Amino acid sequence: MPTLADIRAARERLRDGIVATPVVPALALRDRLPCALHLKLENAQRTGSFKDRGALNRLLDLTPAERARGVVTASAGNHAQAVAYHGARLGVPVEVVMPEHTPLIKVTNTRHFGAGVRFHGATLSDAMEEARRIAADQGRVLVHAFDDERVIAGQGTIGLELLEQVPDMTALVVPIGGGGLISGIAVAVREQVPNVRIYGVEAAAAASALASRRAGHVVKIETSETIADGIAVKRVGDRTFPLIERYVDDIVAVDEAAIAGAMHLLLEQQKTIAEGAGAAALAAVVGGLLPLRADDVAVMVLSGGNVDVNLVGRVIDRGLVGDGRLARLAGARPSGASRASHRARGRRGRERPRGGASPRVRRHLGTRRRDRAAPGDARPLAHGRRHRAAATRGLRRARRHRLTRVRPDDDEDDDDDR
Repeated sequence: MPTLADIRAARERLRDGIVATPVVPALALRDRLPCALHLKLENAQRTGSFKDRGALNRLLDLTPAERARGVVTASAGNHAQAVAYHGARLGVPVEVVMPEHTPLIKVTNTRHFGAGVRFHGATLSDAMEEARRIAADQGRVLVHAFDDERVIAGQGTIGLELLEQVPDMTALVVPIGGGGLISGIAVAVREQVPNVRIYGVEAAAAASALASRRAGHVVKIETSETIADGIAVKRVGDRTFPLIERYVDDIVAVDEAAIAGAMHLLLEQQKTIAEGAGAAALAAVVGGLLPLRADDVAVMVLSGGNVDVNLVGRVIDRGLVGDGRLARLAGARPSGASRASHRARGRRGRERPRGGASPRVRRHLGTRRRDRAAPGDARPLAHGRRHRAAATRGLRRARRHRLTRVRPDDDEDDDDDR
C-alpha cells in the first residue's frame, strides 16, 4: 500500500507536470449548506480532472523498454485523457478501451491527444477485462485507472495541497468510483491530521464501495446507467478497499436526481462546471446525508468537469423545471370529428355581426377584391398604413356587437373570406 512518503515523493516528481489546483469557498451556495464549504477545483487540470496526477506518476515510473512497448488502459474518459495527454508528452504509445456509452467529449479529447480508442462493454469493469487481454496479447503495460499504488500516490498529492490550503479543515467529502482518489487523499490527510473526518460519496446506481463495506470484503455489483459515468464501477479496487476501510469514516450514495441538481447548482450559482462524478459530493452535502456540524470547515473535491454539452442542456432544463421556472405544455391533436366541426364553423372560425358588416366597415375593407371601386367611382381604395389601421378599428367596433357564425347564404361574395 502507498505510504505518506510515497505521496510526498510523487508530489516532487509531478511538480512541473500538473496544476496545483485552487480551493475556493462556496459562497454562492452558503444558504443551502449546513456549514462552511470549500471546493477543490480539479477541473482546472490540463485534461479537466484529477486523473492527471495518478496517470503521470505511473508513466514516469516506466522503464525505457516499457515506454517503447507502449501502454494500455481502460477508462470512462478522464483517466484515458490523462494517459493519452501525458503519454504523448513522454513519447509513450497509448491504447485506450472505453465503455460503449462514454460521453462524446471524452472520446474526442482522448483521440485528439493521439491515443488509439476502442469500445468494449457497458461499464468500466467490462472495459478493464478487454484492456487486460490487450496487455497480454501485445506486451503493453497496463496502466490501471485506480488499483495501482503509483496511481494512488499521485492522487494523494491532492491531500498534501489541501492541508496547506485549508489548514483548519475538519471534514472532507470525496467521490468514490474505484477508490483511487479517496484512498490516496485519505492516506495523505489522516497520516498527518488524524481528526479530519473523511466521507465518500457514490452514485446509487453504482455503489460498489458501499456494498463492499457492508459485506466486509470486496464484492462485485450490477450497475445501472448513471450521469456520474466517471464513478460507475462494478468493483472497488483490491488495493484501494483496505485503505478506504482504514481511513474513511462513512460512505453514502446519491440518486440521479440529486446529482443532476448538484450539477445545476454548481453551474448556475457557483459558476463552475462539474461532471456527474464531480457533483456527487455536493449532492450528499446539500441533501443532508452527511453529519456535518455548523462549526465544521468542510472541503469537497470537485473531481472533474468533462461533461458533454448536450447533457449540460438537459441538466439545465431539468433544474429549471424543478425550480418551477420552466414548464412543458402538451396538447392532443383534434380528432376527425373535431376537425369536421371546426370546418363547419368556417375556416379559422371567423365570425361577424348578424346581417353582415355595416357599410362603414365595408368601406374600411376596400382592399378586398369584391370591394374594389368600380370605374368612375370616386371612393378611394383602402390602402396604406393609415387605411389598414382604420380598417382594424372598424372591425374592433363591429365585434363589440352580438356575434353569430357566418351562414353560407349570408353573402354571395363570402368565398373570398376563406
